[in-house]
Amino acid sequence: MELSYLTRVLRGMRLEKMNHCIDTVHERCGKPKAAIFFDMLGCAAKYGAGYYDYMIFAFYDMTAAERATYMTRMKNRKLHKMMNDPAYTNLFDHKNEFYHVFKDFLHREFLDLSECTRQELYDFLSKRTQVICKPSEGECGKGIEKLQMADFDSIDAACDYILDPAHNFGVTEDVIVQHPEMSRLYPYSINCFRMVTLVHEGVPHVLYAVLKTGNHGKFVDNLENGGFACHFDLETGVVTGPGHTSETYTVDVHPMTGVRFEGFHVPYYREAQELVKKAALVVPQVKYIGWDVCITPDGPAIIEGNNYAAYDFPQLPDEGRPHVGLLKQIRDIGVKL
Repeated sequence: MELSYLTRVLRGMRLEKMNHCIDTVHERCGKPKAAIFFDMLGCAAKYGAGYYDYMIFAFYDMTAAERATYMTRMKNRKLHKMMNDPAYTNLFDHKNEFYHVFKDFLHREFLDLSECTRQELYDFLSKRTQVICKPSEGECGKGIEKLQMADFDSIDAACDYILDPAHNFGVTEDVIVQHPEMSRLYPYSINCFRMVTLVHEGVPHVLYAVLKTGNHGKFVDNLENGGFACHFDLETGVVTGPGHTSETYTVDVHPMTGVRFEGFHVPYYREAQELVKKAALVVPQVKYIGWDVCITPDGPAIIEGNNYAAYDFPQLPDEGRPHVGLLKQIRDIGVKL
């Protein structure tokens, strides 16, 4: 572990957020707050776990051997440095570039607003009743808008809105139609897989998959926008646990549709795995990628790729689920971390 990085993390700790984590852990397990604080520091030094890792993974309820199996903030950073060449990660950071490089995996039409003419945009919009507009950079669904052409006085007015620098849009694209079964779970957002691939010695592996879904009538499925994330079995195509929220509580059924999470079967789950394995080889200099994959009536399509893959989703605790983190899977692939 890098001592200098650990030192920077400890210096940069936000005491208000750390205190919130300590209070939450205290409410859950009843341990004294001072004991929790010092245990958090010990886990940071020994396992590279941040205080948020400690809370969301329930480190307070684990043995040392169980804690040692978990991918943590600092270990994830180390894996990214090992696997991803920063000279090529911009292909994932900027949607304009990403869409061009991975256009064969998107299965939808788009326009790069940095290079298209106004007439091309006008023609694109005139053939559609609605579009999605996204900033060239961003995460967690921030800045994304779903535009209805009927809400504008004219196509020219829609062009003015999209091209306004204040909105910072980088691409506009077709609105994806998802599979009816995915809409049954929650109809207002595109409910995606988060699939993470790890390429070792030229062979792509799917490290994990979780299913994400939106909530509160919002059209994005991020946890930061009130959505849910569920554990998913790559072999059977079935959700294996409840929906997890960003507030670290769980629900058994989707509150807006009443559909039970555990046991929900996702169509085209095998095809989705094959799709991301192929995509993982397109930029060989970036070997550790998090993909958002939607399921359409005709099969899977990639929404976006993230060169800094999340490690938290697959390690969120379900009641009765063994305390085993991602490190064993990574080492079984052959990557030493």
